[in-house]
Amino acid sequence: MLRSCSCLICFLAARAAWAQVPPAPVPAPTPSPSPQPSPAPSQPPAPEQPPAPAPPAPADDLGEIAGALSADAQAKAAAAPAASDSGGGGGGGVLASLNPDIALVLDVAAAWFSDPEPLQLGGHDPTGNGFNLQQLELSIGKAVDPYFRFDANIVFLKEGVEVEEAYGTTLALPHSLQVRAGQFLTRFGRINAMHVHAWDFVDQPLAIGRVFGGDGNRGLGVELSYLTPAPFFLELVASATEPRGEGTARSFRGEQEDPLDSPLDAQGTLAAKEFFELSPNWSLATGQSFASGRNTAGNHTRTDVYGVDLYLKYRPITRGSPTIVALQSEWLLRRRQVPDGRLTDLTGYAYLSWRFAQRWGAAARYELGTAASGADGAADDLDPDWISARHRAAVDLTFWPTEFSRLRAQGGVDLPQWRDEPIWSAVLALELSVGAHGAHKF
Repeated sequence: MLRSCSCLICFLAARAAWAQVPPAPVPAPTPSPSPQPSPAPSQPPAPEQPPAPAPPAPADDLGEIAGALSADAQAKAAAAPAASDSGGGGGGGVLASLNPDIALVLDVAAAWFSDPEPLQLGGHDPTGNGFNLQQLELSIGKAVDPYFRFDANIVFLKEGVEVEEAYGTTLALPHSLQVRAGQFLTRFGRINAMHVHAWDFVDQPLAIGRVFGGDGNRGLGVELSYLTPAPFFLELVASATEPRGEGTARSFRGEQEDPLDSPLDAQGTLAAKEFFELSPNWSLATGQSFASGRNTAGNHTRTDVYGVDLYLKYRPITRGSPTIVALQSEWLLRRRQVPDGRLTDLTGYAYLSWRFAQRWGAAARYELGTAASGADGAADDLDPDWISARHRAAVDLTFWPTEFSRLRAQGGVDLPQWRDEPIWSAVLALELSVGAHGAHKF
């Protein structure tokens, strides 16, 4: 910058000097020689006058020069701290770009139940009177390079620490394909892949805990998804995961630790996800799912689970209102082979949520679980006490002081028809989150 300014000074000075130099005198024409024998010698030309010294540059030019010099000095002063912070060679910026996004989410609850055995099925549900630590979740995520992304969710409980999810996702496969590998929650249905802080209620729906387990259906495996070129959003998902785990695959191998005899013994999951924009204010998401794998009832017995889900949302963005009204429903039909035949049961839920102000929301949920039936005289080895229908209902009121904290009050009643009395409950839950947590899916 200084070099360019010095060149500018020289240019302005030369321009001013050029403007002040008088034009060179034109010599008088030489007279024609006279016809004399000895012509007189012509007069020597007058000596040239030296150029006048350059006057000082005009005031406006000096102002431009001073401004340029001042801007150059300010630029150097601003660049000095940045170079110092980056370690002199930009190394600090490179190291910062390698740091993953980290977030912590705390969920705690104070609960009361009218029965000392409240029959809660979720692994993160409040399960007793008094204070309950639902979870402390550590979320880590970062793009590894242009080809892979890494995500992990580590959950801290009173009983210990567990790796809920840890997987890599491809970022650059052709033909709208994507692969996920590691340990992950399968994309069966809608709520199975959601973490606790994304729920609209304090506890997990009965359908997930009854069919898959308290921690949701997850396992080590691989997943392939394909975004089709359909005129609407249509994603197809297929995954193969480990079929073991009392809290993650209870309808399949459960607690059995025997090695798999063949790839066909793994749990296979298929899903289709659709989305429709009905209008600027209305949207609809639907899904169909299927999971199949070996179970522990016999040597070659299997379990098949069919699921459907729906999410209808109204959000009047055309008039800038904070109102959000959503209807969500999900139903799971389970068919299990047993030595004496096949057991079939249906479990599901439906709820309506209403965010009626910027910081306030309310919701109401109904759940149903039928008894397993179909096999002559066969007992349900997974839930022997579930011999008739079970109904459960809940309402809640939620207050968000900010997007990083949440208070929720929930009341409910559980009506297992094999019990003499209903089970009443009241829960007050608190959630706090810090760090860079990604946005939730639609």
